[in-house]
Amino acid sequence: MTTILFYHRCFIVYVVWDWIGIMVFAMLWVIVIARLHAMYQRSRKILIFLIVIALAVNTFTCVAAIMAMTHVLGEEYILSGTYQCSLRFPDDIQLLDSIAWILSCVGEVIALCLVVWIGVKHFRESRLHSTGGITEDSFTVLIKTHVFYFASFIGVSCLQLIVHLSPLSMDTLSPATQICDALLQIFQVAQMFVLGPRLILNIREHYAKVTADSDAGTDMTSITFHARVYVSTSSGV
Repeated sequence: MTTILFYHRCFIVYVVWDWIGIMVFAMLWVIVIARLHAMYQRSRKILIFLIVIALAVNTFTCVAAIMAMTHVLGEEYILSGTYQCSLRFPDDIQLLDSIAWILSCVGEVIALCLVVWIGVKHFRESRLHSTGGITEDSFTVLIKTHVFYFASFIGVSCLQLIVHLSPLSMDTLSPATQICDALLQIFQVAQMFVLGPRLILNIREHYAKVTADSDAGTDMTSITFHARVYVSTSSGV
């Protein structure tokens, strides 16, 4: 009875962790779509294109997760007086998971290409027409934050690929496999809950800085204006 309850707890933890990742990934796609929609000057074609990609990737990921939940196989072990559980999946479910991972990578690459394309186009136009600096700075922040987020996504994806393709993955109870899985989960949490929100926070910090600099410049102009009025009045007397 204790073993069955422990397996159920392991299954619940697996389901919660899996669906948290799916929901956070969907929210990150919403953020990326909003950023690219703004960078492409609210182009409806870009918006529809990104929504189609996001729906395709997230729908397939949800289907793969549901299939994995219904076909998961569990094994219980007792090591050093503690219960350990191992979740295994059939080959076709592992294939679906691999396809979902590939689609996620393709979606991120497409988003990065769109960011680089509009960034290069904007910087060329700014050199030709010498436009103002605030829009250019905003584009620079958008590009830097997205490239940094994409680099983190590639890093986590490569680590995930190494963990799953490594011969150590065959022995799920070995210390090396458990350490690699723990590191992968730590990096995934950092990507979802630290680097993902930075896509919004960096822009907010940038605009807060621009607003503060603008207010400081307005205050200095006002002080200079009042000083000039005082000098002209006293000289007239």
